[in-house]
Amino acid sequence: MMNFDKNTGLVPVIVQDEQTLEVLMLGYMDQEAYDKTQAEKIVTFFSRSKNRLWTKGETSGNFLHVKEVYLDCDQDTVLIKVKAEGPTCHTGSRSCFKTEYNQNFILELENIIQDRYENPHEGSYINKMRQKGLNKIAQKVGEEGVETVIAALAETEFDLVNEASDLVFHLLFLLREKNISLEKIARNLESRHK
Repeated sequence: MMNFDKNTGLVPVIVQDEQTLEVLMLGYMDQEAYDKTQAEKIVTFFSRSKNRLWTKGETSGNFLHVKEVYLDCDQDTVLIKVKAEGPTCHTGSRSCFKTEYNQNFILELENIIQDRYENPHEGSYINKMRQKGLNKIAQKVGEEGVETVIAALAETEFDLVNEASDLVFHLLFLLREKNISLEKIARNLESRHK
């Protein structure tokens, strides 16, 4: 049970991307905002500057869809994992924290590929490759694998980074074509580690 009594009725709320685990923002909730968030599955804060409930995205449309909610050990701080609909920060940035780069871009790339499946763009590389079928997509993974090995053995670091990037992209593409998520791969790797 959340403890709202410690800090004059407000608790800090950490908002984290459900896949990349990137911290997107920090806000505050009172009991009413917490209950509304739980009921509607869209993050609502208590705005200290507006002195009212504020649903993130109510004017911008950049809602934070609740996927999981965790209370800390003292039950006075909330961690909410979300699927963000657009940028989180009012500046237009993905996160309110100015990190130098998104170290979890591979997970974001998985989402981009998924979006290309759900919303095909005529003329896009993914759309063209899908039209050629599974064999062509799998063949491309093999080609990029060989090019990565050649770059590792006989070319520059720059070449190796580029070829490895091509390989990872095409592997993600192949996994999506076979409806296998990175989460499934990660769980399999984790089980092998144990």
